[in-house]
Amino acid sequence: MYFYLYFCVTNTQKYKRQMSLKATIEADIKKAMIARNADDLRALRAIKSMIMLAETEKGALAGDLTADQESKILTKAYKQRKESADIFAQQDRKDLEEKELQEIEVIERYLPKQLTMDEIEAAVKNIVSTVGAKSASDMGKVMGVASKELAGKADGKAVSEAVKKILSTLA
Repeated sequence: MYFYLYFCVTNTQKYKRQMSLKATIEADIKKAMIARNADDLRALRAIKSMIMLAETEKGALAGDLTADQESKILTKAYKQRKESADIFAQQDRKDLEEKELQEIEVIERYLPKQLTMDEIEAAVKNIVSTVGAKSASDMGKVMGVASKELAGKADGKAVSEAVKKILSTLA
């Protein structure tokens, strides 16, 4: 009996570590339903629908998404909510803005940790030295490499600002 319980617990723990984003979202949807948390439930269902849509798109490999694709989906959802919240703030619609901000909080739980501006600048300096950029005219080369290396770890606008700042100091 003891062995059986130990086996079940260890296998459950392994399963939790290997859960895909979709499985994690589904488990959290169940928790939100039990807790009757409508705000979390709305955001989680939106994320799940985006994942299911991506799985059924033409060219998807057997419905399984990579961690990179999952990260892109979450980033897209985050940006959509952020833009909507900004628009609602401009139009003085506090009720709708609050809903979007609550959804952003839920989405942020699943996004990978974002780099700070100092970390972005350090990475960009490394990329600039690797690429051999010497002036602002090399921004395209640096941005191409930087956007690939920092994808999902940093916002594109922040990376662009860091590249501009560092290249302007080289000139």
